[in-house]
Amino acid sequence: MTAAPGATATTADATAAETHEIDPYAEQAPPPGRFLYLLNPLAKLLAPLPVMLALVFTRGVLIPTVLIVATMLLLFIGAKLSGRVITGLLVGTPLMVAVLGISFGIWTDPARVDQTSDAASVVLLEIGDWRFTLAAYLVGLATALRIAALVLLSLLAGLTSTGPQLVRAMVQNLRVPYRIGYTALAALRFVPRFGYELEVIRAAHRVRGTDHGRGPVAWVRRTIGLAIPLLASAIRHAERVALAMDARAFGAHRARTERTISRWRVRDTVFVLVFWAVVAAVYWWGLSAGATVTDLMETL
Repeated sequence: MTAAPGATATTADATAAETHEIDPYAEQAPPPGRFLYLLNPLAKLLAPLPVMLALVFTRGVLIPTVLIVATMLLLFIGAKLSGRVITGLLVGTPLMVAVLGISFGIWTDPARVDQTSDAASVVLLEIGDWRFTLAAYLVGLATALRIAALVLLSLLAGLTSTGPQLVRAMVQNLRVPYRIGYTALAALRFVPRFGYELEVIRAAHRVRGTDHGRGPVAWVRRTIGLAIPLLASAIRHAERVALAMDARAFGAHRARTERTISRWRVRDTVFVLVFWAVVAAVYWWGLSAGATVTDLMETL
């Protein structure tokens, strides 16, 4: 007797949830049909890295805009995003670009603006002798678009890879010493535990009625009251982790076995090469359309 597809998916989700409750750091099955989760984390870092460097030297709004749109499409197709993340990308990105564009435009040095362009004659705002021109706004907008493109490119790996996956890939594929990699991973796992400990301490303070009061003085008093027990808890946890690592002979040998293998596959190479080819085509088209690439020192 064959189970219905919906029942199979529900059972798999329930099993994954139970596994996550037992071990929050256990490997999770990748969402079906989302190819970004199947790639090596290093591939998702290596592919956008040259693009991010090239963006630093790029002027104009055309290339960063195309990269922003293309990266969003890649995230929507290849990653399973929550509604909040999708809303943040669709609404937050244009809002961030608008705010940063105006801010950078206001602080743009007028000497850096091409005063012979038509945009320099368009005054958007004038207060006394100070004038905010369209040319200055476009300079700020280009900077804001570059920042937005850099953030979105970093999300390719950030939203589809976990810290343990990245550390395993660096240790196994890049030959990073495991003493450094897994020690950093142990420190990274302190963060959610500290969040849990902080909530426990806050709940204890509420039960005892010691979290009352408003204003900056009460806030400082509450913060100190939270920091001291949190620091004590962190020291105790660090000691337990150090003892556990020593008991398991961590660092006693030059190499160690791995429970989860991180492999660099053909699809990782294909993804990187296709990504670079598409970006090269975007730059070729953008430069043909009039965008400019300048030296970093000239940009600064």
